[in-house]
Amino acid sequence: MDHYSSLTAVSAAVKSGQADPVALTEMLIGRIETLNPKLNSYLRITADTALAQAEKAKREIAAGQWRGPMHGVPIGIKDLFHTAGEPSTFATLVYKDFTANEDATIVARLKQAGAIIVGRLHLHEGAYGEHHPELPKALNPWNNDYWPGGSSSGSGAAMAAGLAYGSLGTDTGGSIRFPSSANGVTGLKVTWGRTSRKGAFPLSDSLDTIGPMCRSAEDCAAMLGAFAGFDPGDPTCLREPVPDYLGALNGISGMRGKRIGVDRSIIDPVEPEMKAAIYEAIEIFKDLGAEIVPVTVPNLKAVIPAHSVVLETEAARFHKETYEANKDRFGPALAGCIERGLAHDGLTVAGAYIEQDRYKGLMRQMFEGIDALASPVTSMIGFRYDEMEETLANIEAFLEYTGPFNFTGSPSITFPIGLAKFNVPIGMQLVGPHLSEAPLLAMAHAFQQATEWHLMRPDLS
Repeated sequence: MDHYSSLTAVSAAVKSGQADPVALTEMLIGRIETLNPKLNSYLRITADTALAQAEKAKREIAAGQWRGPMHGVPIGIKDLFHTAGEPSTFATLVYKDFTANEDATIVARLKQAGAIIVGRLHLHEGAYGEHHPELPKALNPWNNDYWPGGSSSGSGAAMAAGLAYGSLGTDTGGSIRFPSSANGVTGLKVTWGRTSRKGAFPLSDSLDTIGPMCRSAEDCAAMLGAFAGFDPGDPTCLREPVPDYLGALNGISGMRGKRIGVDRSIIDPVEPEMKAAIYEAIEIFKDLGAEIVPVTVPNLKAVIPAHSVVLETEAARFHKETYEANKDRFGPALAGCIERGLAHDGLTVAGAYIEQDRYKGLMRQMFEGIDALASPVTSMIGFRYDEMEETLANIEAFLEYTGPFNFTGSPSITFPIGLAKFNVPIGMQLVGPHLSEAPLLAMAHAFQQATEWHLMRPDLS
């Protein structure tokens, strides 16, 4: 086993006794200590607790008490999940000393599954916009001049650099999909309510989702199976049964009979190199047995203003008291979001929620007769860090391919489909109807069985 071994391969080796959870954890901690000063993907390494968890896993597995695919596997978690007795900083200054009395439900479930948490991953301040200016930015392992995506910046960078076997991300407007695409990894934005949000700092309660970010769809399936499902502590969590995500993977046969919707009007405007990669991926899906179905996607860009109103208002609601008492401790991106949220009037907010319901209905109609929609994640391949302020100023264009699917609560899997000429990964997403995580994982897995883009690695020498 090495730092780039798949989560499922590590799991099998640990279960059989061929790999030692303690040795794996020590190896990853050493790699993080070496590379993290260059990448800033982790805000904190939790070495002592990780090694204690590894020792416990080793004893349990040796005694025949194997708990499942996450048992003895080292992972990282985005630093917005409450963890009992440890600071959960939200990558902010104002909440940096917050320490919870109990674990977030997802953290508790991962621990119960035997996962080893090696550290807390960097993110944009408050899961919005950009890193706090007083904290070092997470960097893209492929090219430090390029944005690593956000807000789950550390999760994407850590997976690309081999600093964990799996990671947790969150997605409110693209925060799993942006870094998955930018770093050449695989990330799953789940259906809203599929995973519990209890004990996670919110950005926008009605848009936030939590999902796995790994190096393959198979690894995402293993990780999601450990924490998805109803939580009585989160009344918005869905009660529908959790499928066997790993068991639903059928190799390249996972595409047979699947219908993939394609709307050329949303693909053709993107950069030529990305456009070519997406159409090549669609041809691969077709060769694997999928039927390609022309569809018309409800206007994506037109719904972004309403998405922004909902996000900003709900963010302002959460932060209001703390913000008004500590304005100087907030970075400009999150402060701007809160200020806009506080300024929205009631009629504007009501109109945004009405538009959300309308758009959900339009999207449900579009998904009738197809299993997934093929879509870009962004219109460009890579964003230079020194141009991000200008890029984020055009929020409608920036969120065009991601925000609408938070608005509808739709699941989406993002995965690599190429490498640009300037050595930055190219990703795409498959978006599905509600609760279609299992078929989305199976389709991405089939693609990854037929291609090797998910196996490409950055040069970190």
